[in-house]
Amino acid sequence: MTTKTVSTPRMKVHYLNTVREELMKQLALTNPMQVPTIEKIVINMGVGRATQQASLLDGAVADLTAISGQKPLITKSRIAIASFKLREDQPIGCKVTMRGDRMWEFLDRLLSVAIPRIRDFRGLSGRSWDGNGNYTFGLTEQLMFMEVRVDQVDVPRGMDITIVTTAKDDLSGKALLDAFGFPFRKGEEPTSVTKAKKSKKSNKK
Repeated sequence: MTTKTVSTPRMKVHYLNTVREELMKQLALTNPMQVPTIEKIVINMGVGRATQQASLLDGAVADLTAISGQKPLITKSRIAIASFKLREDQPIGCKVTMRGDRMWEFLDRLLSVAIPRIRDFRGLSGRSWDGNGNYTFGLTEQLMFMEVRVDQVDVPRGMDITIVTTAKDDLSGKALLDAFGFPFRKGEEPTSVTKAKKSKKSNKK
C-alpha cells in the first residue's frame, strides 16, 4: 500500500522560512506569533444582469469554481429596488472564501501567473485598505486565470479579491503583502496613513 505524499504549498513555505523572519525585523517584533499572516482570501463576483438573464449566474459560478477550486456561495440581494427590477432575496452574484492550503495555492497562482497576464498592467493601488490591515482590489475580467477556458467564456466578468490578514493596521498589512511580492504602484500609501499625515500637519499649524 502506497502512502500519498502531500506537499506544503510553496507560498506557505516562503512565509514560514523567509517572510516571517523579514517582518519580525522590519516591524521590530520580538515574538514570531506577533508577525501578521494571511488569514483568508475572499473572491466576490457580482452579476447584476442576472436579474434579467439567470444563465449569466451559472457562468459566473462555473468561472469562480475553476478559479478557486471550490464551489462558490450564491449571494442574494438584501432589499428590493424597483428601478433596477431587483427583488428581495434574488441571486445577484457568487463568492468563495479560501483558507489553508487552497488559499496559499491560489495566492501563488495569482502572483506568479494571473497578475502578469493582465493587459497594460500598471500596478495595484496601494491605497485600497480598510483601516484594519485588509486589502481589496478589483479585476476587470476572468481570462487572466489559466483555469478559465477561453472557448467556454460567454461574457467578461470582473471580480473583487480581498486579502484578509491578521495585521493590526494597514502599514503592517502592506508590509506583509510587499514581502510576498504584490506589485503595488510606487509611492502610494494606504489611505489611513495619508489621512494621519495630513492630520498631523494641520495640528502643527
